[in-house]
Amino acid sequence: MGQRTAPAPQSAHAPQPAPAPQAEPASEAGLEEHFERTIAAEARVEPRDWMPDGYRKTMIRQIAQHAHSEIIGMQPEGNWITRAPSLRRKAILLAKVQDEAGHGLYLYSAAETLGADRADLTEKLITGRQKYSSIFNYPTLSYTDVGVIGWLVDGAAICNQVPLCRSSYGPYARAMIRICKEESFHQRQGYELLMTMMRGTAAQQAMVQDSVDRWWWPSLMMFGPPDADSPNTAQSMAWKVKRHTNDELRQRFVDMTVPQADALGVSLPDPELRWNTGRGHYDFGAIDWDEFKRVISGGGPCNAQRVARRRSAHEAGAWVREAAAAHARKTTTPYPERIGATGGAPRD
Repeated sequence: MGQRTAPAPQSAHAPQPAPAPQAEPASEAGLEEHFERTIAAEARVEPRDWMPDGYRKTMIRQIAQHAHSEIIGMQPEGNWITRAPSLRRKAILLAKVQDEAGHGLYLYSAAETLGADRADLTEKLITGRQKYSSIFNYPTLSYTDVGVIGWLVDGAAICNQVPLCRSSYGPYARAMIRICKEESFHQRQGYELLMTMMRGTAAQQAMVQDSVDRWWWPSLMMFGPPDADSPNTAQSMAWKVKRHTNDELRQRFVDMTVPQADALGVSLPDPELRWNTGRGHYDFGAIDWDEFKRVISGGGPCNAQRVARRRSAHEAGAWVREAAAAHARKTTTPYPERIGATGGAPRD
């Protein structure tokens, strides 16, 4: 049998095989086309997906404003925790305010998935560079306002936020599912409080009516300016961040609330409010958009107070954030480095 000859060793100067061709990175046009297909297919945009800068900025702005509103919104009702008329009412209100803090946490976390920094968002809030819902710049003058906020303000929030559970940005939509469940519970709590008071004395009934008179119009303003004056609605609708326009949501809220007011036994402070058979909706009077702009611009009854208290709480909590950061650094440092730093074995 003949012997096989071993292949001759290759010289260092011998030609080497060409490397496998690498896939070229997708062009920005191709990425944008994929993004648009994702939106059109009702699929979710996730944090690691490519997205246009405008979409990212829109989501950060909307989620940050929503988070700020939850945090600032703790103040009007938190003011009544110690003055609620019974231990049961104190516990209910305390739990609700705690829920609002949790909502803010979910939303700030969702904003962070877009590359936003929570400390930076807070700094923008307390320096007036980012807004929150105008409704929280009105004072809570009586305990009855707690019930009306639950009924009207949280009711408006539910109308606005339930469609956001189908928002095109995944982390935001998923956060909204839990938030909406809790907001629905808050609305029922508020309505139950008002129903209890409406079964009480004439003075209690008058307190409920007074609160409704003060909170009705600001609640309608919560949905934002009319569609013709809303600079962001059209693009947000195209990106399916929003599913309904401001005016559509406002109409839905009015249609939902009028029968509830009738069952409660209160009148809504709008002489033009009446059922329109032809439209199949309630007609309602003109909103004072000058007041809305004034409040949004910082001229509301409680704007300065709300931001000042948030700033004070942020500054007072600096030591807690520093301690938490130090603890995180300590617990994530490898044991050998910790032993070297302390001169001994780490403690449990």
